Amino acid sequence: MKISNYKELELAKTPHGISANKLYDKDHAVIMHLNLKAGESLKPHITPVDVAFYILEGSPTIMVEDEKVQVKVDDIIESPKDIVHCIYNETNADVRVLVMKLPRPTTKTIMK
Repeated sequence: MKISNYKELELAKTPHGISANKLYDKDHAVIMHLNLKAGESLKPHITPVDVAFYILEGSPTIMVEDEKVQVKVDDIIESPKDIVHCIYNETNADVRVLVMKLPRPTTKTIMK
């Protein structure tokens, strides 16, 4: 058994400039823990695999293609591969999100 706590993991380098920890990185999936402070966001981007966002804390706004919706704790949002998506923290509170890429990408993400 392997047990990890995101608070004890090294920060991952991302092009988004936010706090991110890689919780799980195997051939078949990648799971990231994102922590967005008030006013922070990802840069809109396209991943070559399906992505699921699970909201742990806060009420971020999620954009998938041309749809943009504020979501809440315990929501799971699906973003199909090859679709532009983004996470925005437009609130005054922290947002924590699990990002699951399924399967693990073998090609690069495209920044918009």
